Amino acid sequence: MDQNVSNAPARPRRALPPLMTLSDAAAARLRALYEHGDGRLLRISVNTKGCSGLAYDMSWVAEPGPGDEVVRDHDLTVLVDRRASLFLIGTVMDYEQKALSAGFTFTNPNEKGRCGCGESFHV
Repeated sequence: MDQNVSNAPARPRRALPPLMTLSDAAAARLRALYEHGDGRLLRISVNTKGCSGLAYDMSWVAEPGPGDEVVRDHDLTVLVDRRASLFLIGTVMDYEQKALSAGFTFTNPNEKGRCGCGESFHV
């Protein structure tokens, strides 16, 4: 009998957090944009930009591409560029309205820092 074979049960794997989730505010704003849009979907990617190195990029696309992950939350679909997946695991997309600005924001547990203006981040 092989001495290296273990009869111990395999440890269960820990579940990965969702790739991305939407806050209630982000879902409400995205739903409004989808209702008034032309059937396009929001696609999120990460590009090299800014003083910290990476920046979120959002664009409208007609359909998922071969390199897109499909994220469904709040009965909405958001696409994530597969190359950005490792940078975005566990990210929460929110929508904030302030006195002079409004827009989507990201709370990303993978971020190690941001530049002073907040436009770019690094992991």
